[in-house]
Amino acid sequence: MSISSEASAAKAETAILAGGCFWGMEELLSKLDGVVATKVGYIGGEIANPDYKLVSTGLSNYAEAIEITFNAQKISYEKILKFFFTIHDPTTVNRQENDVGSQYRSAIFYLNDEQKKIALNVIEKANKSGVFKKPIATQVSKAGKFWVAEEYHQNYLKKNPFGYTCHHVREEWKF
Repeated sequence: MSISSEASAAKAETAILAGGCFWGMEELLSKLDGVVATKVGYIGGEIANPDYKLVSTGLSNYAEAIEITFNAQKISYEKILKFFFTIHDPTTVNRQENDVGSQYRSAIFYLNDEQKKIALNVIEKANKSGVFKKPIATQVSKAGKFWVAEEYHQNYLKKNPFGYTCHHVREEWKF
């Protein structure tokens, strides 16, 4: 079954997450069973048609993000969020390892009230779990326009297998 027919047959849902450089997030999230498509891009700012040059300054209020299309019959939004918390540090503000600036913030951009409720619940569970040494700093914001990033950023680590990433699964951060 092709990606598009699987997505339509399953009444695909969408999640939008920001957690540092979008290359590493896309590489790991795209491998989850039930994820049918990913796109990297920018969300959170006000300037129309942002590009990497603008966003990388950290002055635009845009975050590097990933839009995930998933089959909710195979993977839940909650499971995606819990996995998201294992691949980046949700306790840091405007930073992921060597990447520093508001464009690298940890954020969940919800598309409806149900996603907002789930996101807040996952953050509460994470804080109560004792897994993280500091409180979760992940922002939960209503999604605005998601701008797809330039083509060379899409599937970057598949195209450049030795490219930079600060994302990896941290087994010790599962809750």
